[in-house]
Amino acid sequence: HETIKVESFLKSNPIKSNEENIFQTDFLSIYFNQLERLIDFDLLRRKNLNLLIDSMGGAGQQILENILSKHQISCKTIYKIAKPDFSGRQAEPIEINLAPLKERLQKGNFSFGIATDGDADRCGVMLEDGNWLSAQETILLLSDYLINVKKVSGALVKTSSVTDKLKAFFTASGREVFDVQVGFKYICEKMISADVAFGAEESGGFGYKNHIPERDGILSGLIIAEMLAHSGKQKLSDYLTEKRKQFGKVFYNRIDKHYNNEDRVDKLPELFSHAPKSIAGFKLLGMQEYFSSRGIINGLKLILGERNRWLLIRASETEPLIRLYAEGESDEEVQNILEAGKLFFP
Repeated sequence: HETIKVESFLKSNPIKSNEENIFQTDFLSIYFNQLERLIDFDLLRRKNLNLLIDSMGGAGQQILENILSKHQISCKTIYKIAKPDFSGRQAEPIEINLAPLKERLQKGNFSFGIATDGDADRCGVMLEDGNWLSAQETILLLSDYLINVKKVSGALVKTSSVTDKLKAFFTASGREVFDVQVGFKYICEKMISADVAFGAEESGGFGYKNHIPERDGILSGLIIAEMLAHSGKQKLSDYLTEKRKQFGKVFYNRIDKHYNNEDRVDKLPELFSHAPKSIAGFKLLGMQEYFSSRGIINGLKLILGERNRWLLIRASETEPLIRLYAEGESDEEVQNILEAGKLFFP
């Protein structure tokens, strides 16, 4: 109803324009100078990495390739021309949308593949063999590199749907790990109000200290390349194999459940007030509630059993959807937790 009210004002007054106070400014040069300060391009060049970039017909265009080529770092970009329809693909850098990147990786000899979304503020990563590197594992690898190698000070901030392995591995050293509501704007708020080293969401949006309190897919791709170069390995899969020995695998999934009943926004407050003692055979150890702008609980994270087990439930206020996210210690556990979550919405 509020949207309809806003739309009613459209074209209610004549459009006025004045270009006297509009000036063109070169932001790219400023941005490139910032990247030069943040990334060790000499290291990347010495390690002879070869990157495949998929700009997905979006705003990223040839930016990554241009700055890498300036430093004689081998790379190639596909779909580098910005198109209104993103060259016929949905410009979200997730596995299902990256078949062209996968195909080119499997035919070439690359270190890894990086895809940026429509406005290049998010990224997705593929191993050199065309296998997908989940955003959850990407977040874990980036956190490890920034904290343990680059020694960046400050807290970690993650949306509640990001793996709790960050808490398991990084709070032991006294570093804070903040859980915030899903949506990068909540990470931005924490990056502005606190000393934060790194902020991450499970959809591939990452923010960094000493940069801007926002997502940056271009910088993320460069940091991943620097991470691999620092390890001395040529292929991202070799680096991942080594790190999985340290952190283990991340078992996570999410599903959307259609729920057309009118009580959709009431279900989570009810669940919070009358929580079960266990879910999918795991004891309920705690809950974290998240509130909408109207002060209603629209997100609920249920901490289950020991180790990294949880169920996050979010109720859409605009669509007949319930979103369920889960992490566990195996794919089977995750599936069982999600199925148990669906039972709250018959």
